[in-house]
Amino acid sequence: MIWLLVAIILVPLVALPAAMFAVNVRLFMLGQSDVSGVDGSRLDAAISVLVPARDEAAGIEACVRAALASRNVDVEVVVMDDGSTDGTDEIVRRLATQDDRVVYCQGKTLPEGWNGKQFACWQLSQVARYDRMAFIDADVRLQADALEILSRRMDRTGVALLSMFPHQETGTFWEKLLIPMMHFVLLGYLPMARMRASDSPGFAAGCGQFFLTDRDAYQTAGTHEAIRGSRHDGVKLPRAYRTAGLMTDVVDGTHLAQCRMYNNAAEVFRGVLKNATEGIASSRLIVPFSILLIGASVAPTVLLGAYVWAWAWGGDWGGAWGGASGNTASVLPAVDMAIGVMIVGLFVMSIYPRAMAAIVFRQSWTGVILHPIAVAVFILLQWIAWLQSLLGIQVAWRGRVEKPGTST
Repeated sequence: MIWLLVAIILVPLVALPAAMFAVNVRLFMLGQSDVSGVDGSRLDAAISVLVPARDEAAGIEACVRAALASRNVDVEVVVMDDGSTDGTDEIVRRLATQDDRVVYCQGKTLPEGWNGKQFACWQLSQVARYDRMAFIDADVRLQADALEILSRRMDRTGVALLSMFPHQETGTFWEKLLIPMMHFVLLGYLPMARMRASDSPGFAAGCGQFFLTDRDAYQTAGTHEAIRGSRHDGVKLPRAYRTAGLMTDVVDGTHLAQCRMYNNAAEVFRGVLKNATEGIASSRLIVPFSILLIGASVAPTVLLGAYVWAWAWGGDWGGAWGGASGNTASVLPAVDMAIGVMIVGLFVMSIYPRAMAAIVFRQSWTGVILHPIAVAVFILLQWIAWLQSLLGIQVAWRGRVEKPGTST
């Protein structure tokens, strides 16, 4: 039967991310040992919170004030203004007059071959007072215990670079649909147990919204200069550390920080496109990942819809697909029923990771209900990015037109 054959082909494609997500979600979340280690005593290491900012007037004050409210840790908050034109510099200068822990820096002219964010982060590392540094995006708002919890975890585990995924706040339809794809791809296809057992660059993963490291390790990894042309620091910075033989890790920060990356559909699409070719949309990965994602998340819904259509309306098309039609007197009704149950099971399994993510990471259920559409649009954007790269089309972001880099 064609129905059965298609279902059997889809089983491993659907089961892989479902099973891996179920295992990874527990490893990804902070454990009791992370929380119980917070005993109210101050950290020995002070932390420089380093914030690259380009046209971030809408959120920079909330970002800075949240970092200043960190408990049990001495902090300085250094903001590098990267050519803002919206008054970001005025806000930070005002904050610096109110609290001497705030440091305002004016970024230098962007050199050839550098990405703006990576150059700003490199400059920030040069002026940071403390050896422990937290690189955070300007739209991230830390909880008061975030730096303490993550710093203690880094000390306990011995990793050289620790990243976290803040709670991703979403407001518009396309944000709710596409932003949670980060968790789906990460936890559905990266074996976290192997990632933590190996320093292989192939297991590099992180979130560019937050990185915690010490200066010695940062220097050993080559600093942000090692990824100077990249827009995808979430992958490229951990890879630089691992290439240098250093361990990295990434954890859930749902209860440690909040971040709203984009505010409308145009920003979401540009955000996905801007660094896609340094990830899934690379020539090496785009075809296999398209097959994996379509097979895991789109095909089960299409198969279920086709099977229901065949049962409800019958006709030659339904019969040709194996006897599943309302007016076909099947000699094996039990087999038809079993195939139907299998197809429904594949559909349920295909949306399980997204449903679990909605519960655990407080994501919108819009993305769960429309998960197949989200994946289809996500794949389409990857192919658009790949085609743009092939044609040499440069991607604009924050008023700059840069060709995605190839460093490390």
